[in-house]
Amino acid sequence: MEEGDVLRRRSAAGRILVRIGERWSGFFLILLLLAFSLLGRHFFAVRNFSNILYYSTIYLLLAAGETFVIITGGIDLSVGFVMGLVMVATSIVMRDLHAMGVQPAMSMISGSVVGLVLGVFPGLINGLLVARLRVPPFIATLGMYGVANGITLNLCQGFPIYYLPPQVQQIGNLFVAYFLPGHGLTFFRRPSNMTPDDIRSLVGIVPVTVLVAAIFLLVFGFILVRTRFGRHTFAIGGNLDAAIRSGIAVPRHLVKVYVLSSMFAAVAGVLYTYRAGIGHFTTLSSSYELFAIAAVVIGGASLMGGRGSIGGTVIGVLILNVLENGLNITGLPAFYRYMATGLILIAAVVIDQLTPEGYSSA
Repeated sequence: MEEGDVLRRRSAAGRILVRIGERWSGFFLILLLLAFSLLGRHFFAVRNFSNILYYSTIYLLLAAGETFVIITGGIDLSVGFVMGLVMVATSIVMRDLHAMGVQPAMSMISGSVVGLVLGVFPGLINGLLVARLRVPPFIATLGMYGVANGITLNLCQGFPIYYLPPQVQQIGNLFVAYFLPGHGLTFFRRPSNMTPDDIRSLVGIVPVTVLVAAIFLLVFGFILVRTRFGRHTFAIGGNLDAAIRSGIAVPRHLVKVYVLSSMFAAVAGVLYTYRAGIGHFTTLSSSYELFAIAAVVIGGASLMGGRGSIGGTVIGVLILNVLENGLNITGLPAFYRYMATGLILIAAVVIDQLTPEGYSSA
């Protein structure tokens, strides 16, 4: 065999390894699914996969917003407490209007609008600090992390907000379809006249909150890949100087990106309010942004900027949630989940460093 043929084969093998490295998270998710299907009883049940999607919703939204920020080379540490602020504010408006005798529909719409509008302001402030005053993103968003936490704590005094309209939780825990053995499918409503055994056998398919999140992900995934806004986002993260020379209004664009991240956190907060039926505040909100950042990196984004995708982020979130769900089903202690998450995150960064050229869309 000639030396040229050997070099070409080695080059082809190298390209294959690079491609596998770029998409390792997808292969790893498949491996997790296969492993837990063998080790965990009922892991492949429809009810279990519905639960995985249900608990992934909030993280998917937070991580989607974080994806845009990380692609620009920044980071947003405030999204967890922005979500908490929106939850509490939304719940207070709903509770007070409901107590005044306002119709439940109007109470819910008003609370949701107030929460969504309020949730945009932290991102606007973050964007102005980063883009106009050139405050490092870590410091700017860490400061907003503390401000949002303090405002939220002052609003609720450390206690959950109860007494929302009962329809809130009913809507938040609605499924697109329900399956009852022997009775078939019903859409957007439970079968009537169910016995206690029927209730235990009832399987919800695709929570409505997941459907809402999926619509947001599809729309903004398209924006990231197919529009000028997305191209400018990648350009800023890939080479800031080149982006400025090419005429991109970098400061204005960065403000939009941080507002977008905050908006996703606001949507997550409103959906969480509907799901829980209360305005829940916890100092553990800080874990949400860490989970989101981990999911984005595991999904193939580079913390140096210029690379990432909504599709990869979805895979990253699913990896972390499948891992937690599978470990629970197999009966392993919870600390294994934290160890495994840390190892996967380190592996993602190592693979990113070893991969010559990443991908910008999934």
